[in-house]
Amino acid sequence: MTVQTIPPIEEMTPAQRIELMEALWNSMSQDPRDNKPPEWHSYYLKDREEAIADGTDEFIELDEFETDLRRML
Repeated sequence: MTVQTIPPIEEMTPAQRIELMEALWNSMSQDPRDNKPPEWHSYYLKDREEAIADGTDEFIELDEFETDLRRML
């Protein structure tokens, strides 16, 4: 077993943060049965499906989303 010291996230470089996220994701994805989504996810998805079906919401392309997000920032 290897003991690792992890610095506070605020002190990590971007590369270190990505490495940490990848390590966490790899660990969590080893056995998907251990990682059930929270119950509220299904409620949110159901609401989104209903909004798409009744026309009160719509899908947009990723590049359109990125453009809109950049405008807001």
